[in-house]
Amino acid sequence: MELKKGYKQTDIGTIPEDWSTKKMLELTTLMTNGFVGTATSHYSNDDSDILYIQGYNVEENRFNFRGVKHVTKAFHNQHKKSCLREDDLLTIQTGDVGLTTIVPSELVGSNCHALIITRFNKKQIAPKYYSYYFNSFIGRNRLRGIETGTTMKHINVGDLLQFEVPLPPTKAEQTAIATALSDMDDLINSLSTLIEKKKAIKQGAMQQLLKPKQGWVVKKLGEVIKDFQNGYGFSAAGYVSDGTPIVTMAQIGLDGSFNFEETKVNKWVTNDFDTLKNFHLKDGDLIIAMTDVTPEKNLVGRMAIVRTEKVLLLNQRVGLLRLDISKVKPYFLKTLSNMRDWRLYCIGSASLGVQANLGTKDIMNGEISLPAIEEQDRIANVLSDMDNEIQSLEQKLSKYQMLKQGMMQELLTGKTRLV
Repeated sequence: MELKKGYKQTDIGTIPEDWSTKKMLELTTLMTNGFVGTATSHYSNDDSDILYIQGYNVEENRFNFRGVKHVTKAFHNQHKKSCLREDDLLTIQTGDVGLTTIVPSELVGSNCHALIITRFNKKQIAPKYYSYYFNSFIGRNRLRGIETGTTMKHINVGDLLQFEVPLPPTKAEQTAIATALSDMDDLINSLSTLIEKKKAIKQGAMQQLLKPKQGWVVKKLGEVIKDFQNGYGFSAAGYVSDGTPIVTMAQIGLDGSFNFEETKVNKWVTNDFDTLKNFHLKDGDLIIAMTDVTPEKNLVGRMAIVRTEKVLLLNQRVGLLRLDISKVKPYFLKTLSNMRDWRLYCIGSASLGVQANLGTKDIMNGEISLPAIEEQDRIANVLSDMDNEIQSLEQKLSKYQMLKQGMMQELLTGKTRLV
C-alpha cells in the first residue's frame, strides 16, 4: 500500500516523517517494580500512614480507591524505591498487563505493590502521552507481544525498557495530544457520574413507589398469570450460524434490562421454527431467570421484558410469564422482581449449590403486593421515563467512548496532527 505523503513506515507502524521511534530506556530516568512480596503484616488502619496502591486500584488513566490499603511509615521507609512521584506511570505487571495510569499530585509520596513505575525526563517528555499510548488498542496489542507466562501473563521490566514507542518531536505536540484525550476523558467521566446519579434517583423512587400501601392486595404470582412456559432444551450440537436467535439467562440483566445482541447469541435451524411455536418469544413478553451460577445468586428470579423486531426462541431454565394484563402490567412486575422482598424469596426458595435453581411451583407461589391496575400504570410510567432517560445517557456515553477510541487511533500515531 502506498504511503501517505509526509509519513514513513517503521517497525511499529506508520508515523509522520518528523516523528521518531525510541526504546523506553532512552526516554526514562527510572523504571522499576513496586514492592513485590507480602506486605500484609505491614498494613495499617491509620489513615495518616502511607497509601499503598495495588493493581486493583489502577484503571485506564485514573484510579479507584475501593479497598485501598495503607502501610506503616516504617515499611515505606524500607521500600522507598517504590515511592511515587507526580506524573509517574503505573503499569499493571501481572494479570491485566499493560493497563496504565498516571500518578496525580495528591498521590505523591504513596507506595505501591507489584506495579511497574516509569519515570520520564519531563523536560522532553509529556508522560500522559505514553499513558494514553499504553492504554490504546495499538499499545495494548503491542504490549501483548512482550508478555511472558501462560496461565498468568506478566511483563518484565527489562522487556519494557526495550519496548519501542513513537515519539512526537516536541513536548508541545505530545501535550496537545494528551490534553485532547484528557478532555474527552473528562466528558466521559462526567457523563458516567451523571448516569450513576440518575440510577440512584431511580432506585430511591422505586423504593417509595413500590412500597406496599393501603389498598394494595397480596397475590400469588400464579393468580395473575394466564400461563407459564419453561424454555426448550436446545443442544449445542444443533447450533447454526444463520438461524433463529435463542434467548438464555445471559440476556436478563441484574437491573431488569434485556441484554440482547444477535451477533452474540446462539441460533437454531429455522426449519424447526413452527414446531417450536410454544417457545416463541415476541416483543413485550416477560421472561424470568430460573437458574443462576453467580456466587451471589443475584440473577435467579429476575425478570426482563423482551425487546425484539423478530420472533426469538426461549431456552431452558428461562421462563415465559404470559400475564393477565387486567391484573398486572409487565413493566410493574419486572420492576418488582428487583425489589428486596422478591429477591429474598427467590434466593430462599431456590435449591442452592454450584447453581441456584428455581422451580415453576416456587415461581407460581411467590407473593407480590399489587395496587389497582391504574396505579400500576402511573408507577410504571414514572419509572419508565427514568429508564428512558438513563438509556439515552448510556447511548451517548457509548458514542463518546467509541469516539475516544477513534481519537486515540488517530492522534497517538500521528494520522491526525494537532500542531
